[in-house]
Amino acid sequence: MASLPTVLQGKPVNEAIKPLLWLLGKWESSEGNGSFPSISPFKYGERIEFYSLGQPMVNYSSFTWHLEKKNPMHLESGFLRINPGTQQVAFMLAHNFGLTTVEEGEVVDHKITLTSKSVSRMSWAKGPSVTKISRNFSLIDDNTLEQVVFMETANTPLCEHLKIVYNRVS
Repeated sequence: MASLPTVLQGKPVNEAIKPLLWLLGKWESSEGNGSFPSISPFKYGERIEFYSLGQPMVNYSSFTWHLEKKNPMHLESGFLRINPGTQQVAFMLAHNFGLTTVEEGEVVDHKITLTSKSVSRMSWAKGPSVTKISRNFSLIDDNTLEQVVFMETANTPLCEHLKIVYNRVS
């Protein structure tokens, strides 16, 4: 992950994101499992970071790599916002393969449940097109986070695509 400019480091956390404090930090997996009806199952590693710059949102970045081939896979960058005073959240992401998503849902205790409200892609993106994403982040304990991602394409109904457990790095 890129390090922040000194001037942006150490900002106090905005009151609006207090229900999301449990998510802040760097998280890294040892092994995640990916599958989809149209591809062979695969193992991957991932490092994600949720961090605050003092604004009423959480910044997010993700890097994944293929465990056997050791090559980069998907990269994501975005923001997790909460509607102040509610449990409503929105996760806005840009993906390196030409997809953008806005996912909405809620945070309850230490679990976030999200479903895509919009999915857009660049005009020359490889098919079949992704039409829906849903995901859950669940805090298992103070240092263990699980994410499960479901995906639907123009050819395949919504089904589990990714499942991964992270350990808190910092």
